[in-house]
Amino acid sequence: MGQMDYYENDFEATMLKDTAAYYSRKAANWIVDDSCPDYMLKSEECLKCEKDRVSHYLHSSSEPKLLEKVQHELLSVWETRLLDKEHSGCHALLRDDKVDDLSRMFRLFSKIPRGLDPISSIFKQHVTAEGTALVKQAEDAASTKKADKKDVVGMQEQALKEAFEVFCNKGVVGSSSAELLATFCDNILKKGGSEKLSDEAIEETLEKVVKLLAYISDKDLFAEFYRKKLARRLLFDKSANDDHERSILTKLKQQCGGQFTSKMEGMGKPGSKFEEYLSNNPNANPGIDLTVTVLTTDFWPSYKSFDLNLPAEMTKPNTRKLTWIYSLGTCYLIGKFEPKTMELIVTTYQASALLLFNSSDRLSYSEIMTQLNLTDDDIPLPPVDEKKKVIEDVDKDRRYAIDASIVRIMKSRKFWVTSKPDFKAIKKRIEDLITRDYLERDKDNPNTFRYLA
Repeated sequence: MGQMDYYENDFEATMLKDTAAYYSRKAANWIVDDSCPDYMLKSEECLKCEKDRVSHYLHSSSEPKLLEKVQHELLSVWETRLLDKEHSGCHALLRDDKVDDLSRMFRLFSKIPRGLDPISSIFKQHVTAEGTALVKQAEDAASTKKADKKDVVGMQEQALKEAFEVFCNKGVVGSSSAELLATFCDNILKKGGSEKLSDEAIEETLEKVVKLLAYISDKDLFAEFYRKKLARRLLFDKSANDDHERSILTKLKQQCGGQFTSKMEGMGKPGSKFEEYLSNNPNANPGIDLTVTVLTTDFWPSYKSFDLNLPAEMTKPNTRKLTWIYSLGTCYLIGKFEPKTMELIVTTYQASALLLFNSSDRLSYSEIMTQLNLTDDDIPLPPVDEKKKVIEDVDKDRRYAIDASIVRIMKSRKFWVTSKPDFKAIKKRIEDLITRDYLERDKDNPNTFRYLA
């Protein structure tokens, strides 16, 4: 009858109370009988079943209340005991590298207020213990060899470095550490991403990020992901603070060298002399409010461009050849609908399609595609797989770098004996150089190569 009073008071309140009591009894038995992974599997299944039950039988408003009750009784109440289980708790899962179980633990407890705090504490203890064990191992080895104090300190630092490199380079749910670190930087530096942090806290966080990057093996992958995200912050005016943008580039330059940041520094704040030209040449007004950003290909990431036929409202003859990246464009349209006028913020592609209806009341899909000069493959409606493109670009750059290094070595030595021919990337590039007649394999020793070119 359009009111929820009877549902909430006569049914929902009792249902929630009985549900909590039911799972309280279940959890009390499971925590005794089951291992931590088994307990989490049962909890995850129960949460799924309750969510399905809401969709089948209950009002949608009951879902958050019901799930909160189940999460409280199954997870919040027993979190400490569950995580501390002797042979299957969080310590054991970290020790045995049980990625699936740890992922499930993160999914479950991330939905509970401060539910990840105890897990974070255990993770810190685990890393500390592992690093300390490696240091002790180095000390014992040094003691056996009667190494001097300097050698022991060097081994300690090496052990800690190796320990950090191991876990810092593990991927998380299909994403590399390099990508995650670049995304974290983007969240800190873009508008709305760090409103609750002071300038000092942001600087401290960026300092830690750069220190952590030292342990990341795919630094070139981080650089490309970071550059892509920096481009979007600059182009769409999403950067929160120019000083912080400059600060992290300075830190990255100090850590990784000038070549590492040269393209990022070259991007700078995008600008154009177009507005200045319009103000000095009133007769050149394009008829619409237009802001143009010119990107130099030497510094900015590459983007796919299409031969889009722009509507007459958006075109004007020009003599200079420019490659337009429509996927980065934003248009503000005034839609005169009945009974009111609305402002639409859309992409250049969407604006081009909408403007076709200024001269036509009805258009088929194929007519729109023909008039815009687009094919099915060109349609930029699905999100572009940016991650895949970044990885492909970095792999291509790596191939060139490895090729150049191998040829440089071979030019100076004329022959080369490989000690680790199973190193995948180098081995693959060597085979490619052999195919292109830069190198040849020695007939008597397959691990020896001679320079030909």
